[in-house]
Amino acid sequence: MGFLNFREFAFGFSLWVIVALVIAGSRWTRLYNSPALTSDEVVHIYLSSSLGPEGLADTLLTKGLLKRKKEFDWAVGTLHWKNFKAGHYQFEPESSYKELFSKLGRGLQDPIRLTVLPGYSQSQITQRIAQSFRFDSLSLANTLKDSTFLAKQGIDSTEIIGRIHPNTYSFYWTASADEVITRLLNTFQQSIAEKYKERFKELDKSVNEIVTLASIIEWEAGNDSEKDTISGLYWNRLETGMRLQADPTINFAVGERRRLTFKDYKIDHPYNTYLHSGLPPGPITNPSETSIKAALFPAEHEYLYMVASPEGTHNFSRTYQEHQRKSAEWREWIQKQYRIKRQRERQHDQN
Repeated sequence: MGFLNFREFAFGFSLWVIVALVIAGSRWTRLYNSPALTSDEVVHIYLSSSLGPEGLADTLLTKGLLKRKKEFDWAVGTLHWKNFKAGHYQFEPESSYKELFSKLGRGLQDPIRLTVLPGYSQSQITQRIAQSFRFDSLSLANTLKDSTFLAKQGIDSTEIIGRIHPNTYSFYWTASADEVITRLLNTFQQSIAEKYKERFKELDKSVNEIVTLASIIEWEAGNDSEKDTISGLYWNRLETGMRLQADPTINFAVGERRRLTFKDYKIDHPYNTYLHSGLPPGPITNPSETSIKAALFPAEHEYLYMVASPEGTHNFSRTYQEHQRKSAEWREWIQKQYRIKRQRERQHDQN
C-alpha cells in the first residue's frame, strides 16, 4: 500500500509540475513573445504627458491598439510598471508587453524627422513645424518673435525666416520650440554663414542682405539653372541705382502668392521694391543654398529686365525697348491660353 501511495503521490506531483510549467510557459509567452498591440503595421504612439497604467490603456483602446484589457492589466501588474513617459515611440507589430512597457517606462523615444523645404512663408513654416511636435503653433510663434531669444541668436524678427535652413532634421517629439528653432539657426550658421564667410567679406555685404536677395531669387526663379542670371540682374539694378522692382516682394507685402494687379504695385509697404530703393528690410522666405550661392556668385551680364516665358523660366533683356517687346509676346501668349481655356470650357458644356 505504501508503495502504491507513493506512486500516486509521485504521479500527482508530476502532473502538478507539468501544469505549473505549462501555465508559467503560457504567461512567459504572453509577456515576452506574444504581440501586445492590435496592428499589422508599424505603430507610432504619442504620449503628450506621462501616464499611469490606466491612462496608457485608455490611450491604446482609443486608438484601437489594445487586444485585451484584462490581459493588459495582468501584464502591467506582473512586470511592475507604474509610469510611462511622454514622447514618441515606434513599435513593430509583433512587439511584446515587455518591449512595450520597458520602452515607454524608460522614455526611450524614437526620433521624428522634420523636413523644412525652401520657399515657404513664415506662417507656412510655423504651421509645418508645429504640426510635427508636441508644442503648438502659438508657442512657436512666440519663440519667433521673442526679442530676448532672438537677441541671443544675434538676429531680429525680420531676419529669422531667412535663417530657417531647408534640410531634413531628426528631433525628439518632446523638444521645445526654443530647442527646435535654435537647432535650425545653428544649422544655418554652420552650413551658410561659416561656409561662405569669406565671400560675405569680399562683397562687403551682411548675411541678412545676401539672404534677403536670395529669398527673392528663391521665389522668382523657375528653376535652379537661371538663379545666377536673375541674381546678376538684381545686382545690376542695385549697382546702377535702379529700384529692385521685384514682384515677389509685392507678393510678400500683400500676403499671398498670386497674379498681381496694378493696384498691388501701389501698396504702401516697406517691402514694396517698386516704391522703395535698395533691398527690403529682410528676407521674404527661407532660401535654399542654391539661391544663396546665386546671390553670392551672380552671373556677369548686362541684363536689367526680365519677363516670364511659356517654358516657366524668364526672358532677359538689356534695354527697356527689348523688354517691352518680350513683355508683349508674353501677354499675347497668356491671352492665347485664356482663349484656348474658354474654348475648351464651351466644348465641355456643349458635350
